[in-house]
Amino acid sequence: MKKIWQVFWHVFFWVSMIAFFVFITHSNTKISVGGLIVIFVVYGLINIGLFYVNFLLFIPWYLNQKKYLRYNITILIFMLVLGFIKYGVALIFKDYILIRNKGNLHEVTSFGHYYISAFFTSLVFVFLSTVLKFTLDWFLNERIQRDLENQRLSAELAFLKSQINPHFLFNSLNSIYSLAYQRSETTPDAILKLSEIMRYMLYECNDNRVDLSKELLYLENYIGLQKIRYGNKAFVDFNVNGIINNQQIVPLLLISFIENAFKHGVANDPATPIHIKMDVEPHHLYFKMENKKHRFNKDSGGGIGLNNVKRRLDLLYPGRYQLKIDDGEEVYTSELSLDL
Repeated sequence: MKKIWQVFWHVFFWVSMIAFFVFITHSNTKISVGGLIVIFVVYGLINIGLFYVNFLLFIPWYLNQKKYLRYNITILIFMLVLGFIKYGVALIFKDYILIRNKGNLHEVTSFGHYYISAFFTSLVFVFLSTVLKFTLDWFLNERIQRDLENQRLSAELAFLKSQINPHFLFNSLNSIYSLAYQRSETTPDAILKLSEIMRYMLYECNDNRVDLSKELLYLENYIGLQKIRYGNKAFVDFNVNGIINNQQIVPLLLISFIENAFKHGVANDPATPIHIKMDVEPHHLYFKMENKKHRFNKDSGGGIGLNNVKRRLDLLYPGRYQLKIDDGEEVYTSELSLDL
């Protein structure tokens, strides 16, 4: 169906162009109807044929292969030969093409004059086909480059997202292992929380965007899991302001900030709870997290989480976010302003 439409638009374009030029010519020189038919059918087909021979054959064979000299020689010989063919057609229809009536006088167009005119007409069609070919090739290359870039970004995002699950699962299993080792009665609840979290990560996060309400529920489940780990002695001040309905966000974007707060911060001191604040406006989110740093809790494995977040923000929210990290001596603060 697409090919049919392409053919249709090509035919429509050429019929319109030739009709336009015939109208202009007829208005200026008063060519007879027979002359118009010859120009419209015969010369139109010859020039259009030249256009597509150059467009479909000569440019791909020579110009695209950087055989510039061969192309110039080939197209020049082709136009010269075509000039003789056009003149032969003009001799057949000389009463319409070569003879011009001016009152009682009949003026015959000379071979030289006609041939030069026919040659430059051919040159115009060669020029148009060359410009069109290079323009289409440029747009095609641009589209290919965009597709390749999108594929590269998609692959990178998939890789970054694949890092989140093992990273989170590793930390959560460590927490549950600690509970099981202590024979804590909260171990089953922790496993249940983890299963709910993993269900969200496996089944809800396959889209590029998720409802903000679901993402917040996921964060609350994670915080609940950590509270179980701390024997309900983890102190978190989690405040959400604004309307979160009908808002969407990239999944698993904020969890790394909270993970780091529990991993590197002091969570069991009621005097210095982990502060998490989220202000939601239409199409905008402000997230701030602040926690007291634990001096002896260092991550020897490197900061996979926050590096992951920064890279995902660069890819998914280019120019639409501001991230500020303040790594003080005693307090760690992260602020994220994001256009949803």
